[in-house]
Amino acid sequence: MSRAGLTPERLVRAGAELADEVGFDQVTVSALARHFHVKVPSLYSHVRNSGDLKTRIALLALDELADRGAAALAGRAGKDALTALGSVYRDYARAHPGRYTATRMRLDPETAAAGAGPRHAELTRAILRGYRLGEPDQTHAVRLIGSTFHGFISLELAGSFDHSSPGPQQSWSRIMAGLDALLRHWPAE
Repeated sequence: MSRAGLTPERLVRAGAELADEVGFDQVTVSALARHFHVKVPSLYSHVRNSGDLKTRIALLALDELADRGAAALAGRAGKDALTALGSVYRDYARAHPGRYTATRMRLDPETAAAGAGPRHAELTRAILRGYRLGEPDQTHAVRLIGSTFHGFISLELAGSFDHSSPGPQQSWSRIMAGLDALLRHWPAE
């Protein structure tokens, strides 16, 4: 441990907080060194480089989001579960915009498999059990749900809905109802 009390965990947490403040793209080892008032080389015993730091932030954010999603889905099914998981993603993105951006980072397959990435797919598949979709439709539905959640959230975070009516909450509710209806009446191939 260095004289500043730095550990990999402390650096990753500080990097995640910095991402929420200034944006995930702005997080670098240099920015983190400035935050801790240390020289950049003192951080290299804890993280390899900025890419390693960002990967660790992404894994932290994916874990946080999966934990919240799992808690929100407990005892829910169908539209209630769909809306609960979507709301977890949306609330997390608004509270932690930098971390949310980190969850969209492309990870190499080995890192993704070792992290919470598979848990997110499992959460979505848990919702789909209530809709009785088999394969390959279930995979198509997972992609549809992810695209819907992340597309809406990305547009909302970018301010695309700030000056239009109806408001985003009303649209979100209608989109969840429409998605539920589509999943209940999934088209035959």
